[in-house]
Amino acid sequence: MFTLTQIYLRKLESLKTRGARTPPALSSCRDSRGAGRCHLSKIGTGRRPPPARVRVAVRLRPFLDETAGTSEPSCVRAIDSCSLEVANWRNYQETLKYQFDAFYGERSSQQDIYAGSVQPILRHLLEGQNASVLAYGPTGAGKTHTMLGSPEQPGVIPRALMDLLQLTREEGAEGRPWALSVTMSYLEIYQEKVLDLLDPASGDLVIREDCRGNILIPGLTQKPITSFTDFERHFLPASGNRTVGATRLNQRSSRSHAVLLVKVDQRERLAPFRQREGKLYLIDLAGSEDNRRTGNRGLRLKESGAINASLFVLGKVVDALNQGLPRVPYRDSKLTRLLQDSLGGSAHSILIANIAPERRFYLDTVSALNFAARSKEVVNRPFTNESLQLHVLPPVKLSQKELLGPSEAKRARGSEEEETGSPKPAAAPVPASQRFSPLQKLSNMDPAMLERLLSLDRMLGSQGSQGTPLLNTPKRERMVLLKTVEEKDLEIERLKMKQKELEAKVLAQEAAEEEAKENAVSLLRPLPCHTVTVAKPLKKAVVMPLQLIQEQASSPHAEIHILKKKGRKRKLKSLDASEPEEKPQDCWELEISPELLAQGRQKILDLLNEGSARDLRSLQRIGQKKAQLIVGWRQLHGPFGQVEDLERVEGISAKQMESFLKANILGLAAGQRSGSS
Repeated sequence: MFTLTQIYLRKLESLKTRGARTPPALSSCRDSRGAGRCHLSKIGTGRRPPPARVRVAVRLRPFLDETAGTSEPSCVRAIDSCSLEVANWRNYQETLKYQFDAFYGERSSQQDIYAGSVQPILRHLLEGQNASVLAYGPTGAGKTHTMLGSPEQPGVIPRALMDLLQLTREEGAEGRPWALSVTMSYLEIYQEKVLDLLDPASGDLVIREDCRGNILIPGLTQKPITSFTDFERHFLPASGNRTVGATRLNQRSSRSHAVLLVKVDQRERLAPFRQREGKLYLIDLAGSEDNRRTGNRGLRLKESGAINASLFVLGKVVDALNQGLPRVPYRDSKLTRLLQDSLGGSAHSILIANIAPERRFYLDTVSALNFAARSKEVVNRPFTNESLQLHVLPPVKLSQKELLGPSEAKRARGSEEEETGSPKPAAAPVPASQRFSPLQKLSNMDPAMLERLLSLDRMLGSQGSQGTPLLNTPKRERMVLLKTVEEKDLEIERLKMKQKELEAKVLAQEAAEEEAKENAVSLLRPLPCHTVTVAKPLKKAVVMPLQLIQEQASSPHAEIHILKKKGRKRKLKSLDASEPEEKPQDCWELEISPELLAQGRQKILDLLNEGSARDLRSLQRIGQKKAQLIVGWRQLHGPFGQVEDLERVEGISAKQMESFLKANILGLAAGQRSGSS
């Protein structure tokens, strides 16, 4: 009679011969029984790190309207702590069943979600491995509440930081083998731009990949934190820099993907001085939006398009990983490029899918659950990011006597004795084990390591010829070799000193020769001075409308200046003068009077607040698309307070805004003059 294990093994062999794929249930049985366990141990000890599947947890938020929960039943029902079913909105007799690693119902607290899914992965950071937590779901499903929470109910981010800092303090205490440090970075991906929330003025950042395949962002701000108070001091102002907006479904809807990166660096205090680095990604994704339901227009419509496009690429990445395609489209989006370590990479990943119970969100709920089910099949391969740091010793400073050769040192010592007339008293005899030991000069080494080496050297010296030979060399020959090597090293240092002295003499001789040549030239009578002038460059002017120039000439009290003459010095070369002469030169530059500038700014501001899209197109550098964006922005945020508010709509720099103002002010002034004439 065959046992259950033998039946499974025979079934596996038959599937392999047919070329079929191993079912997940059968592969899990091989993990715990018989020959399958030996096969997995070989894979674990090989070059590739052991796999770790992406863990998925689903959270169901309560009804937003408490009265709706009593009148309208929920379309999601829990089966157990890991399974749920969704009722079909067309036929309530049909249901869709899903099974995940964890399911949290409407009454689940923030502590339940954190302790059940997030807290277990923090220990991997102290092992030098990466971890990531992603909050996914449609807009209004409670992703930001899950990650941030409130002062009364803190979310995943504050709870994880508090526990992580406590762990690092305990592991990095005095007497422990590792010294730990924690740094944080905070960024957002807004309309395919990577923006640093800790330093908003840094602009769009790039995402790079190093030689080991790690994803990094050069120029991203890193703040060291030692306590939770330090974390709050940096995180709370940075959270205010995140882009949010109001829609029909949410008054504070996230318009960008926010990523909090926490790095844990570990350095070993003793040899071999290893280094470890673990990274924790806490990601609050923006929700997918149906513009017909949210009522997005103008700028909100553009933001919604960027969010949906990045989430679509995220779904393509998950499908490519599940199908085993040769190319995974990580580079098609900034979000997937940043999540390359978390999905199919080297991180322990947790996906928290947030869903809504209302029936009107049925399609969004099913879409989020389908994505979560596909993500559950993605396999990562975490490994320890460890490296060795060579403990570099500072250079040993040798005295002048040590720099001399053996023969020269002997002669110098003899001459000193003759000058003093009485030799120095002999020092105490030094043991043979310490007389020729090369460890005596390593005083700058780590004290613990030096003590161990010296004790080993003394032990070998005390054993004498009966002890174990070191390096298979007799003691007398070894001492001779060590002495020869020491003499050669001193000879090399002495030759280097002589080479430096010779180079200094050559440089001094060359400097003296150049000084002599200059003195000889100065003794000669100088030739008559002939100044060579440089041709004057053409003056530049700005061509203005004829009506504006005539009106400026006819009105003597007008103070509108278009061109201003400005003096500038230019150099003249001479034959005998050591320094060139300077002569003023005229040039022209554009200048607008303050009155004309104020009038033009007011006219532009009136057009921005009252003009239609067709009127806005009369301005220079404003096309049809930008005019519609300005009208949409004005409808959402109200009238413009100043012309510089246009930077929020178009995202132009200060220099571009200055040229835009000058061009439109001159154009409006010219049009007014021509109209009045």
